Amino acid sequence: MTDGPRVGILATGDRWHVQALSAALKRLGFEAIPLPAARLSGRVDPYRSAGGRPTGGGPRSVRAGDVDLESLAALLVRYIPPGSLDQIVFRVDALHAIHDAGLPLVNSPRAIERTVDKFWTSRLLHEAGVPTPRTVAVESFDDALEAFCEMGDVLVKPLLGSGGRGIVRVTDEDLAYRVFRALDMQRSVFYIQEFVPHGRSDLRFLVAGGRVVAAARRAGDGWKTNVAAGAEMRLHRPAPEEEELSVRAARAVGADYAGVDILESDRGGRLVVEVNGIPGWRALQGTTSVDVASEVAHLVRERIAARRAEARPVRCARRRAAAPG
Repeated sequence: MTDGPRVGILATGDRWHVQALSAALKRLGFEAIPLPAARLSGRVDPYRSAGGRPTGGGPRSVRAGDVDLESLAALLVRYIPPGSLDQIVFRVDALHAIHDAGLPLVNSPRAIERTVDKFWTSRLLHEAGVPTPRTVAVESFDDALEAFCEMGDVLVKPLLGSGGRGIVRVTDEDLAYRVFRALDMQRSVFYIQEFVPHGRSDLRFLVAGGRVVAAARRAGDGWKTNVAAGAEMRLHRPAPEEEELSVRAARAVGADYAGVDILESDRGGRLVVEVNGIPGWRALQGTTSVDVASEVAHLVRERIAARRAEARPVRCARRRAAAPG
């Protein structure tokens, strides 16, 4: 325990990352406060005049459990748990509220929104000139089937989600019909991406503060190379163009730190397929001597210092009286 400034770590059931981040923050003189991501609450109490009318400017707060988030020096968003539409919207809006009040967040709510929504990520990558596979997002079953017929070999991914769970490769029109009909019954958005042949591996880069701090090659038994799907990670020494592409991808979504996935296409060239704004690095840590948690903790310290510099009052130098001449 330390008497230093308090940094919240918003997480639920993510013990390994919370412990690693807590230790890294402690080494920098901060007190790490683990916070329950599924117990956010907001409160607005307008001041009232003697006549009982609201005057505005009263106390307001966003809390995680018993902790007022506005009392922290910064908040590190490690996890936002799945939930209903109401829960997800409220959780992100609560983060927006404290971010707008001036609390440094890593990552910002806007960056998290952009990376949770795969189509938003794809669009931002394209607009930033970052190469990414051909992608279609639609709500209509007929439009989804038309997109498949146009591309012929596709990956159908959950619009929201990570870890490679729920990704299906579709190469047959009858299978496409059954997959899309099942998703249509769930009222899902169809996120359809052209399949890019890339052997049995891809690359994961961890970008923090505008630079690549760790990189690994993920190798599996087939086209799916997510660690959650059984792939193995080994050290990768990135080429300069890979580092540059990863940094551009993180910058495109506005992330302070991010996990960037790159495919080495069999047809030549590298393509960014995903940017994760709440990346895990437990498997990646086993491939590198770099302490990834320390890199993230230093990033938090930089954001706190920048916020304090912004809040510091401007002092004007006293003008000297001109000498009589």
